Amino acid sequence: MNKVVASELTYHTLTQERWKDFEKLFGERGACGGCWCMSWRLKRAVFEQQKGAANKRAMKKIVSSGEIPGLIAYVGDEPIAWCSVAPREAFPRLENARTLKRIDDKPVWSVVCFFIAKPYRRRGVSSLLLGAAVDYARRSGASIVEGYPFEPKQKLPDPFVWTGLVSSFEAAGFKEAARRSASRPIMRYYIK
Repeated sequence: MNKVVASELTYHTLTQERWKDFEKLFGERGACGGCWCMSWRLKRAVFEQQKGAANKRAMKKIVSSGEIPGLIAYVGDEPIAWCSVAPREAFPRLENARTLKRIDDKPVWSVVCFFIAKPYRRRGVSSLLLGAAVDYARRSGASIVEGYPFEPKQKLPDPFVWTGLVSSFEAAGFKEAARRSASRPIMRYYIK
């Protein structure tokens, strides 16, 4: 399968005008098991309780408020990938994750989730999307972008590595900043 080249993709923030594209990309199941990219935004019990339609409504409420929860990548007019990127404070579950707690008091933006349409998986889209996320964070005033990729010991199904892979972050210029878990480093991109 050929890599996707940067010139094939365009990126747009998820706004009310692009909600239908987000729905199309995520499909009936809300990407993975009714998540609708709410996992890091809610306490675990609340997230589990409202999987599916309630998570979709929660994300719609965020978008309707004017908050930008992330970016959609397109090939032509077709939405093909998603990346959740926002200030770390938008993701309360990060604060309670023992292995992902803050490493210092510097303000950071966090990349917490990817969802890539099946025909575009394993084609380099996540690294390109990370580059767009860094650009968006830079334009929004960020000086550090942080990610929490997975480094599995064995091959896993694509949907199980929704926080991204270390190799994708490295390809996008991120460096490991801390590691409290064998499989989950904290990686950072310092914007100059």
